[in-house]
Amino acid sequence: MRIIRGKFKTRYFRIPKSFPSRPTTDFAKEGLFNILEHQYSLENLRILDLCAGSGNISFEFLSREAGTVIAVDKNFNCYKHMKTMSHKYECEQDITVIKSDLVRFLNQTNEKFDLIFADPPYAYEEHEEIANLVFERELLVEGGLLIIEHGKQTSLKNTTHFNFERMYGGVHFSFFQINDDDDT
Repeated sequence: MRIIRGKFKTRYFRIPKSFPSRPTTDFAKEGLFNILEHQYSLENLRILDLCAGSGNISFEFLSREAGTVIAVDKNFNCYKHMKTMSHKYECEQDITVIKSDLVRFLNQTNEKFDLIFADPPYAYEEHEEIANLVFERELLVEGGLLIIEHGKQTSLKNTTHFNFERMYGGVHFSFFQINDDDDT
């Protein structure tokens, strides 16, 4: 795994073979950040990374100095890895790593975010629940963005506030945002 751009550019980090998560591929991550940099401002954001796993996406945001990140994962090894990486990259002040289930976290937090990125396991059957919770609990600031990474077997096109989807190989990103013309 590597950081593509920014102050941590070209830094590689190894993921142990027994690691419990599937990091977003560099190809898909580069496509995602191309969309974000060309369509949205990435300055001074409050970012939530759900099912953060290796921290791949969190550290890419931090490398681009996009703001602060809360990275949530329920697996202790993921939590420990992200804590170690934040120390290694000397960015502990910009990232808060929390060990929690994503649904529990979404139900308990009262914070609002500019951008929420969720990358649950592709076999996770509640992708739509993530979007519903985010919008029901009003966890995004006005104009905020939700991105859910998923596999080809999942379609979120009929989910409330769905805007568009982009595919990079087997990786799909669904983008959600409340538009001015939304009824809900």
